[in-house]
Amino acid sequence: MPKIELIKKLAELAVKVGANVQKDQVVVIRTSTETKMLAREITEQAYLAGAKRVHVQWSDEYVSHQSLLHASVEELQNVPNYLVEQYQYYVDLGACFISIASPIPGLNKDVDSTKSQKAGIAMQKAVSFFREFLMGNKSQWTIVSEPNAVWAKQVFPDLDEEQAVEKLWDAILNASRVTKDNDPILEWKEHNARLLAHNKVLNDYNFKHLHFKNSLGTDLVVELVKDHVWAGGGEVALNGAYFNPNIPTEENFTMPYKWGTSGKVYATKPLNYQGKLIDKFWLEFKDGKVVDFHAEKEYDALKSLLETDEGSKYIGEIALISHDSPISNTNILFLNTLFDENASCHMALGRAYPMNIKNGVNLEISELVKHGYNNSMVHSDFMFGSKDMEIIGVTQYDKEVKVFSKGNFVI
Repeated sequence: MPKIELIKKLAELAVKVGANVQKDQVVVIRTSTETKMLAREITEQAYLAGAKRVHVQWSDEYVSHQSLLHASVEELQNVPNYLVEQYQYYVDLGACFISIASPIPGLNKDVDSTKSQKAGIAMQKAVSFFREFLMGNKSQWTIVSEPNAVWAKQVFPDLDEEQAVEKLWDAILNASRVTKDNDPILEWKEHNARLLAHNKVLNDYNFKHLHFKNSLGTDLVVELVKDHVWAGGGEVALNGAYFNPNIPTEENFTMPYKWGTSGKVYATKPLNYQGKLIDKFWLEFKDGKVVDFHAEKEYDALKSLLETDEGSKYIGEIALISHDSPISNTNILFLNTLFDENASCHMALGRAYPMNIKNGVNLEISELVKHGYNNSMVHSDFMFGSKDMEIIGVTQYDKEVKVFSKGNFVI
């Protein structure tokens, strides 16, 4: 177990840099029973930062697993009014949200994927206003992580349980830029400045589309929406607060044009989706839509993801990260998208972020859709970057620009 001082540092980082809790703001911590220690520290730090009230929403993946196994589909689709009213209450208060991730990869391997899909759709429909609240940056939100023994043993199978948890703690803290002797808040200020500078380079090129190729077989053209905006690092909520949605983060990302992706892409890391590890999979796109796919492991889970709704067959995000980057260089497969997506170029099936188009956060969804925005109940990132990835960008004037060579940025 790391020294409590380091965990306090991570908690303070989540509050001051992640969510940037404002004085007299309501804070909601969304967490599981695996993360009691960090949840308690974040609660204290939020109050010290001036929070008016801190609410903790607890969950338990094992309890959820039993519900998915034994409850009927009809009952799983029944979302109680009090849950919807709770989310509406937080939205009405302009609360900020801090989530703590601690997955149990593969826990739901014995669950019918259709059952999980229907339960997820019912919940997403019931609280769609909440999804729009967060993804539209109406308030601040962030996500951090705490290890659990099962997750740690899957990441480090050759270590005993205690050693594995210790090593995963070290990896999480280092990736989050929290060390014994540093000032994480200062380091994140400098890190954000570097990411913002790279956003400017990409925005200045104003690419029409990007062409991805590697030796695995990826040969994919991704058209970008007109007036797209590259983002990465910190963002500004509508209340004016500057916050960091992901701790850690290494990406520069933007919005694809919904109907403009074509070709084939091969995933380079497993995708942990609804407790199932989808692995060794590929997708083929035509006019933006997935028209064929395959997975050697958890094919049905991938099929379920793609069949969630009309938008889940299209992509809503494309993100660039050099292979030679801090998390990638650890050579750790975290089995957690928060970390693995920051070690590799990735794309997201499903919903786009309004902030990735000029003035997008001020537009209604119906207006965004007219510009090529993909709307969906899901947003599921998967990794396809590799050490030999080549990316050519084509500008609005049909000039070709080499963006990546041998897996890394060259602009």
